[in-house]
Order: sequence, then C-alpha cells, then structure tokens
Amino acid sequence: MTHHIASAALAAEQKSAEVTDWAGRIGWVVGLLLFVAFVYWLMRQGWKWRGSLQSDLPALPEVPQAPGEAKLTLDGRYHGSTTAGQWLDRIVAHGLGTRSRAELTLTEAGISVVRPGANDFLIPAAALREARLDKGIAGKVLAEGGLLIVTWEHGGTLLDSGFRSDRAAEHTAWVETLNSMINTTEGIAR
Repeated sequence: MTHHIASAALAAEQKSAEVTDWAGRIGWVVGLLLFVAFVYWLMRQGWKWRGSLQSDLPALPEVPQAPGEAKLTLDGRYHGSTTAGQWLDRIVAHGLGTRSRAELTLTEAGISVVRPGANDFLIPAAALREARLDKGIAGKVLAEGGLLIVTWEHGGTLLDSGFRSDRAAEHTAWVETLNSMINTTEGIAR
C-alpha cells in the first residue's frame, strides 16, 4: 500500500506545473482593450456626424428669467428628442440628445426644461403641437404610457421630446393640460 502512495507521489513530482504564457495573455488583453477603445471612438464619431447632419436646426429658445405663473411642474428625466413620428431618429444637435434629470414647468410662455448638467431650453407655447403618452423614444422603451411625449415645432422641423416623471400619475394631467392649451390656440397663426 505504501508502495502505491510512494509511486503516486513520485509521479506527481515528475509532472511539472504548466507554464503560463504571460506575453500571450498580455497581448490578448491589450488587443481587446484597443478593440473596445476603437469601437467607443467609432460610436463617438457617429454621434458627432449625426450632430453635423442636424446643424441646420436653429439654436434652442432659452428659458426666460421670469416665465410667469406655473400651471404644472414635473420632476423627472428627459430621455431625448427625435424627429416627430420616427421614434428611433434621435436629434443630437444643441444637446437635445443628452439624457438628463429635468425639471419641467408649464406656463403661458410654454414648457421650461431645466436640465442640471445639460442645456436648458424652452418649448414655446406657440410651437406646441401635441402631447401624448407613449412607450418609447430613441433607445428608451418602457411600459405602455410610461413616457410623456411632447410634439413641437422648431425651425420648421417637428420634434418629439420624451419625458418621464418621478411620479408617473402626473403624465395624464400634463397631456390633458397641454392638449387643452394647443386646442385653444389653434386659431392663432403659427
């Protein structure tokens, strides 16, 4: 019995440990990191290219210093803007493609969109075309009715901007109020 144990121990000693090819592993890791960096660079270039294609879009209206009395407010997230009716055609010009926290305030002047860390802008009341609940916009898909979509005109282009309130129950009040505002101003020349 001792003979079997001794021969097993001898056989284990004779087998050498596998040698790790560190140069090969480091080469693969560096190659993978370079590939990831290249893909990231391509994505960034695509974002810039899309922005240059949309350069004909005029600068966004600024939020007025004294916008007036607030009809509604909403704290939540801005998920982006797209060409109206084309929920995957993201608009990136003038920072409209930047997702961020957002504070919306509806006044007679329109919708003030204040975004910490991103460009604030105003959706003028005269530019409003429609408000609805939807489930998705440019890379963000939620449950049916999870997004407040505001359709508005800017520089001759109809845009859909998507917002999600921290309190989803607020969406319905926004849709009703905005559509009521739009319907009462339809007689005004746009």
